Amino acid sequence: MEPAIPTALLWDMDGTLVDTEPFWFAAEHALVAEHGDSWSDDDARSLVGNNLLGSAEVLRERGGVALAPLEIVERLSADVSERVRADPPWCPGARELLVAARGAGLPCVLVTASWRPLVDAVLAGLPEGTFSDVVTGDVVTHGKPHPEPYLTGAERLGLDPSRCLALEDSLNGLTSALAAGVPTIGITNHVPLPSGDGAPAGLRVVETLEGLTLEQLLALAPAAPARPSS
Repeated sequence: MEPAIPTALLWDMDGTLVDTEPFWFAAEHALVAEHGDSWSDDDARSLVGNNLLGSAEVLRERGGVALAPLEIVERLSADVSERVRADPPWCPGARELLVAARGAGLPCVLVTASWRPLVDAVLAGLPEGTFSDVVTGDVVTHGKPHPEPYLTGAERLGLDPSRCLALEDSLNGLTSALAAGVPTIGITNHVPLPSGDGAPAGLRVVETLEGLTLEQLLALAPAAPARPSS
């Protein structure tokens, strides 16, 4: 059976829409150094796609940051938000596809582990109404890799998850989208993604969104994965 043409796009933000991961890495390094410990790039990459409170616990345990988890999240988010407002690092091809989707009347929902202050900094660089809705990490009970964020994104549109297409760059994000039953395009950025024979059902991996038209992106959509039985 041929995959159905997606009727909505569910966008991850960090590393998919905007390449904020280097900003997060820098903020984490600075915060850990402030508390007299060391933090490697591998440590930073291990947090890509994590829910932020979970990442804060890792920074406390592995990085020696002697702050409450909420304060860690607020400190990191403020640092990254300031950098984004100064110079938004749009991922190649992502902004162009958003504009094309908006022009074609294809609804887009932002589904991100980041919290609202950073999301607002990113949205400030986009035309009003670019996203039909926004699901942030501070409004869900269970963040990525749990399916709740993507189930919420599809629900906000009144769509079955199988009729949407998720765009993701992290393993936690892919896990979240696929567990929600959303066909997913993985974009290789800062972490390797499973591809070829090692790719799970419902996933197709590309190196970049750059140069893809909206029609080409939609044509890449794989068949919807089966949702795990509850």
